[in-house]
Amino acid sequence: MLFIDDATRYVIHGEWYPTLEQSIVEDCFRKSIQKFGVPEAVYFDNGKQYRTKWMGRTCSKLGIRLLFAKPYSPESKGKVERFNGMVQAFLDEVMLEKPKTLDQFNHLFRVWLSECYQNKPHSALGTISPEAAFRSDSKVLRFVDQETLAIAFLHCEERKVDKSGCISFMGKKYEVGLSFIGRKVQVIYDAADITEVMIEFDGYSPWKARELEIGEQSGKRPALPNHLYPEAADTSRLLRGAEHKYEERNQIQTTAVSYRMVKKEENSHV
Repeated sequence: MLFIDDATRYVIHGEWYPTLEQSIVEDCFRKSIQKFGVPEAVYFDNGKQYRTKWMGRTCSKLGIRLLFAKPYSPESKGKVERFNGMVQAFLDEVMLEKPKTLDQFNHLFRVWLSECYQNKPHSALGTISPEAAFRSDSKVLRFVDQETLAIAFLHCEERKVDKSGCISFMGKKYEVGLSFIGRKVQVIYDAADITEVMIEFDGYSPWKARELEIGEQSGKRPALPNHLYPEAADTSRLLRGAEHKYEERNQIQTTAVSYRMVKKEENSHV
């Protein structure tokens, strides 16, 4: 994964990763900004790892224009494709060295990048190298402080708190609090470091939660919060319901009339 300056062909940052997950785009993008500041725009192809809500949010926070190549137009990615062809030469050479670790592999890549590309004359730049062209640009680089950069790279996901007052997040456990059992909270986190995350819940100020370390021994189980206990009954719903039905039944029924108690009136045929 790498980022190249469009005007000078200078590689801002390049690195090999063990996987092809979306996180490698974020890591490489962040390191590029830390080294050479915030770009005016970024230009990606239409891969799903680039067309993400996170990328849109990050570029918006940092004031970066987010651009994508037109579908089915390989000519729009010509500069990158040409560089990829040059990387194949590196792969042919590095296989002779047989690096044992990814760190060794990346070290050899940095050496090759510096001596075989960055500081060699580029045909599109005349007689100067990509690094010389990049360094000679008089435009001032725009850097941001670490806090601003960290906020721009934050992610947000929703998690449900389990019966132990914890959430499961990226294969790790974080203690949120027993008061939130069964409720959904927002997890604000930095993909580069999830040792500590921020928890948000309506009506509460955001608070930090650290990765839970579960030892061999556990203490006494804490009491459940009040909202999880059944409410004590002070009346009988059964008898209340029976009484209500009883009253309804009495209103419907009429008192039996005894005709023996009714006297016959004079001159009446009844």
